[in-house]
Amino acid sequence: MGALAGVALAGYLLPGLAGAWPALRRPLGIEDRTASGRGYALTFDDGPHAQGTPAVLDTLARFEVHATFFLVGEQVRRNPGLAGEIVAAGHAIGLHCDRHRNLLRLAPWQVSEDIARAEDAIANAAGVPITLYRPPYGVANASALRIARSRGWRTLLWTQWGRDWEAKATQSSIGALVTKGVSEGSVLLLHDADDYSAPGSWRRTAAALPGVLETLALRGLEPEPL
Repeated sequence: MGALAGVALAGYLLPGLAGAWPALRRPLGIEDRTASGRGYALTFDDGPHAQGTPAVLDTLARFEVHATFFLVGEQVRRNPGLAGEIVAAGHAIGLHCDRHRNLLRLAPWQVSEDIARAEDAIANAAGVPITLYRPPYGVANASALRIARSRGWRTLLWTQWGRDWEAKATQSSIGALVTKGVSEGSVLLLHDADDYSAPGSWRRTAAALPGVLETLALRGLEPEPL
């Protein structure tokens, strides 16, 4: 692994690290801030989920906050109507993957095939083109970055996460972690599904979400589009 690839991988594995290496991040097409550099962006990975996604959508509607959902192709096929509901509610969608696998374990043709299948499923179900990409586990490889760049997609990571996929996560721990150190331009990561996480983890995320939005509002931070 070359020096540039090593820094890129470190940036994927440690959220926010890519932001500390702007000279190396830009050539790779990696971002972890809102486009305006203001407010915060709330993102959800791994859905759609039959119970988790509607629960999150209900809370976002109550608080009048828009988010971005990075969808998984196989979950879109399992819950075909939810992608359209996300968009109809005014939220953005991005491509996460078709099957949730570490891309470093896949051959270039497998990465290409996975992204193509996901793009077809998500774009058709949502009725809008893909413009945002986030690799599974936040870990990309050269093939994935090249595909995203060739399609004109922004590859977006995050600056804060709630570690809400873990079995030990609680409503309190999720809220504390995902709001810790949030500043202008931050990108927050949560999950509205438990298909690749601890069973039932979406319930804790949904329970934590109102407190997260209230905390950010009290700090004077407004949701910003990606």
